[in-house]
Amino acid sequence: MLNNSYWNDEDAICEIRNIARSPKLDIAYKKHALERLSERGLIMSDVLYVLKNGFIHLNPEPATRNGYNKYAMECRCPNGGSREVRVIVIPDKKACLLKIISVMWVDEKKTRAGTIIGEEYNE
Repeated sequence: MLNNSYWNDEDAICEIRNIARSPKLDIAYKKHALERLSERGLIMSDVLYVLKNGFIHLNPEPATRNGYNKYAMECRCPNGGSREVRVIVIPDKKACLLKIISVMWVDEKKTRAGTIIGEEYNE
């Protein structure tokens, strides 16, 4: 089995897409992700669309659970208009699980909850 710690971008894209398309798929949403979906007017099928069709443009970050990484899948989705959506996800190939951590617009710099991706927002 491929260990998440060693997935390069190409492998991660393939594995996340395969998990998302599996009939055995299990999805878990953090409360934060559900709040961000509501805030942005997106729905869960948009998240699934991104996970089935997206690409990875950022380096993975270690998850709090040892041996797992957080990946940022991005693409345009049906309810996103011309904007790209980024889904932060922790895949678990063995359990056929995708844990959704957050959902955001790729072009946004600030949310109602504060800044994102560790950057200060300057107006």
